[in-house]
Amino acid sequence: MSNTAYIYVHGFNSSPSSWKAQVLGKALHERGLAGQFICPELSHWPERAIRQLDALIAQQSELQRDIVLIGSSLGGYYSSYLVERAVARGERLRAVLVNPAVYPYRLLEEWLGENQNLYTAERYELTRRHLEQLLALDTGVPAEPERYLLLVQTGDETLDYREAVDKFCHCAQFVQPGGSHGFDRFETLIPAILAFAEERIELPEPIALSATAL
Repeated sequence: MSNTAYIYVHGFNSSPSSWKAQVLGKALHERGLAGQFICPELSHWPERAIRQLDALIAQQSELQRDIVLIGSSLGGYYSSYLVERAVARGERLRAVLVNPAVYPYRLLEEWLGENQNLYTAERYELTRRHLEQLLALDTGVPAEPERYLLLVQTGDETLDYREAVDKFCHCAQFVQPGGSHGFDRFETLIPAILAFAEERIELPEPIALSATAL
C-alpha cells in the first residue's frame, strides 16, 4: 500500500471537488498517503481525458509505483478502457469501479447540446463527436477479472447497476441495495479499496440503504 498511487477518475460534469474525491483524499491524507493521491480535472473530450490519464500513469510508473484507478461513473468507463489496454500491453494497472457507466455513448445522447460542469461552471457543447470518442473506448468482458473491484448501489438513479454487474460478473463485486448514483456512505468502502491495493478482497456486508441515505 505504501508504494501505491491512487488516481481518482471523476465522472461526467464532475471534478476533483466532487464529494467522493474529497472523502478519499482526506482518508488517504489521514493515513499518511496524501502524496500518493492524484485527482486530475479531466477534459470533457474523452480523447483528451485519456491523454491526461496516460500522462499521470506514465509519471507514476516512472516512480516504480503500483497504480490503482478509482473510477466513478464515466470515470469508471475510462478506467476499464485503460485497464484492458494495459492487459493487452502486459502492463500493471488495476481499477476500483464505483457505479461505473457501461454504455455512456448511449446515455449521453440525452445530454447533447449545451452543458455546464457542476463544479467548475465551465460551459461547453456536448456533440456527436463526443459520443464517437466514447464509443471508441468501449471494451468487452474483462480479460483479467482480478484486476477489478466493482462497487455498485442498486438505488443508482442515473445508471442501471445491472449493466455493470453483468459486464463485470467475474470480478469481485460489492452490490449494495439502495443508495444512489453518488454512492451513499462511500467512506465505509475505503478500507476495501486499500485492501484491494494490496491485492486482497475484504468487503463489508452490503447492508441495505434507503434511497435517501446520506
